[in-house]
Amino acid sequence: MKKVLVVCGNGLGSSFIVEMNVKKILGELGIQADVSHTDLTTSKTELADVYLGSKDIVDQLEDGKRYIIGLQNILDQAEIKAALQQYFKEE
Repeated sequence: MKKVLVVCGNGLGSSFIVEMNVKKILGELGIQADVSHTDLTTSKTELADVYLGSKDIVDQLEDGKRYIIGLQNILDQAEIKAALQQYFKEE
């Protein structure tokens, strides 16, 4: 099962909302994944298949090995859905 890690600056409210949206969207797409959220600092040491969050935050995780989805608007469900569809289509 793939692991999706939602990342935000503090790992609190906004990332929890995005985590709920990601779970809902994946459910609609019929995709099973382990979804959790955390703050930027912790995410640097957590292993995940895909890291998702605000573009300005998750770009700091770029190391050439991680699959990163940087969103323009973290609350835009259509943007989240399109990005997740692209990721799982590539898999």
